[in-house]
Amino acid sequence: MKSIGVFDSGYGGLTVFKSIIKELPDYNYIYMGDNARAPYGDHSFETVYQYTLECVEWLFSQNCQLVILACNTASSKALRTIQQKVLPVKYPNHRVLGVIRPTAEVIGAHTKTKTIGVMGTRGTVNSESYPIEIEKFFPEVKVVQQSCPMLVPLIENNEHLTTGADHFIKKYLEELMAKAPDLDCILLACTHYPLLIPKLELFVPPNIELLSQGEIVSSSLKKYLSNHPEIESEIGKTGERIFYTSGDTETFDVSASLFFGKVVKSKHIHLQC
Repeated sequence: MKSIGVFDSGYGGLTVFKSIIKELPDYNYIYMGDNARAPYGDHSFETVYQYTLECVEWLFSQNCQLVILACNTASSKALRTIQQKVLPVKYPNHRVLGVIRPTAEVIGAHTKTKTIGVMGTRGTVNSESYPIEIEKFFPEVKVVQQSCPMLVPLIENNEHLTTGADHFIKKYLEELMAKAPDLDCILLACTHYPLLIPKLELFVPPNIELLSQGEIVSSSLKKYLSNHPEIESEIGKTGERIFYTSGDTETFDVSASLFFGKVVKSKHIHLQC
């Protein structure tokens, strides 16, 4: 039986994976983190595409017919090319889904002022993927963006809830809200950022909703499987969860447990650097 592949450049995708398992606990999953080459946020489009494609093809080789890119940077810089140019030619029976489109499809329901903010890595923000996708579904919604390059390092060094992180969190929030004082929803467009919610809530006005992607993506995946029984019926349902990392397994297991909320035991895979 096949598994559902879940990919991220590092740890953040585990927050999405956690929500997917909560929504769809019975399926078999393989999680793969490309920690040896993370972070992807500051890499070029071409580099992110090459890295993402290599990881997707590896998951295909592990009998994953369906792969979820639980990474905003990979979704913004690589997904479209993989879907349009690679799958039809090399893997016509495989599917790769991302996190941006499911979010864009529903985000309009979360704003009354029709103005939302997006916090993400430089790569995600510079790609303009969210303004482009949101406009397709909600052309009346204004989108303002803020790149937050210091947040991922703070999270991955477990410094995100310390007072030392306050400067950068307040700085990014103030810069974002200055661009659109009437925004009433902030999308956390990096899968690391849900770990910041306790800290963000200290500085975000109560009228502004903080929106993370885990529940959105898991709900979208549930609908997708329901609409594609030819794929759903092939997936094993013994609740198997296997974790792989291209980095050091001991380091991965410690940090991954923080993101996943449970003890993680990973296996190492070697990728071309």
